[in-house]
This record gives sequence, structure tokens and C-alpha cells, in this order.
Amino acid sequence: MSKNSKKNISEEKFQFSKNNLSEIDRILEKYPSNQKSSAVMPLLDLAMRQSSGWIPESAMHEISKIIGLPYIRVYEVASFYSMFNLKPVGKYFIQVCTTTPCWLRGSDRLVDICKKKLKIKNNQTTEDGLFTLKTVECLGACVNAPMVQINDNYFEDLTDKTLLKIIENFKKGLPNKIGTQLKNRIGGEPVKIKQ
Repeated sequence: MSKNSKKNISEEKFQFSKNNLSEIDRILEKYPSNQKSSAVMPLLDLAMRQSSGWIPESAMHEISKIIGLPYIRVYEVASFYSMFNLKPVGKYFIQVCTTTPCWLRGSDRLVDICKKKLKIKNNQTTEDGLFTLKTVECLGACVNAPMVQINDNYFEDLTDKTLLKIIENFKKGLPNKIGTQLKNRIGGEPVKIKQ
């Protein structure tokens, strides 16, 4: 994606889709009418999903109008939480957990593998727009460290080889096994040892 196309996307007036407007009504029903501003996070998430993984400034202005919260308050929430992206990301948004359990199990190596394989640095997107790399704090899957989150899915118990295969599969448009990459483990259960 060229720099000019990114600029054009961010300058466009954001409007929620018809389906998302219905979803907004459903979300707002959960809150008392005088506390609509409490819906800021689910609406930011909805806007981010509609905008291919990031939140344009115009979307924050639209959310501000919908919930009656000053724009700066919406921006403060969006810029505070690392789960919200304020600039475009690749089709596959790779977040590598670098907190202690993952670090002890080799997450630094996984970051280096991503950088080398994708030819990008942290917080960069590949020229073809397929991948964005970001190091993050705990994603809550410590028992299956090291792990990465790609879009909404967790890939756990990673090795150099399994991470490279996952990236290659995404490049080729092939499916990947979500969750633990170990054959002898189910979810977060202990590894089953053959006797």
C-alpha cells in the first residue's frame, strides 16, 4: 500500500456500515441512556474491524457524535490501549508477546525471525501490505509460551520452524492450525507423555 493511499484512507469521511449501525444499537441497549459513553471501547473495536484493522480519525469523530463524548476523550481511549491501531496495518497483524514467560521461552528469537523473514522492523508493515509486526505485553496465554496473536487468533507453543510455517502459509493463502502447535497437547492442558 503506498503512502498516498494511506493518506487518502485516513482523510475519507468514516460512516458505519448498515450492519454495524444495527450492531451499535444492540451495543447501546446494554448501557443506561445517560451512560452511553461507556460504549466507547466496543464502538472503537467495531470501527477498527470495519476499517481493516485500524481506526481512522474520522471514525473517532463519528463515535464521539454517537455516544455524546468529546472527540479528545475518544482519542484518549483509542491511543491508551495497545489493542487499538491508529494507523493502517497489514492483512495479517502479528503481535509477538514479549512478557517474561514468552521471553524465557524464546520470544526474542520469534521477533528476530519475523523481522528477517518479512524484512521489516517492529511497528512496520511489509511493502505488499500483507504483514505488520508489533511486540506487545502479555496476551494471557503464558502456559503455552512462546506465542503470537495474528489478527484474532492465538498461535501457541511456537518454535522457529512452526512460526516460519505459519508465515509461509499466510503468504500462500493456506490455512493454519490455531492454538497450540504441539501435537500432544490440548489447549492449556499439560503435555501428554506417551508411556
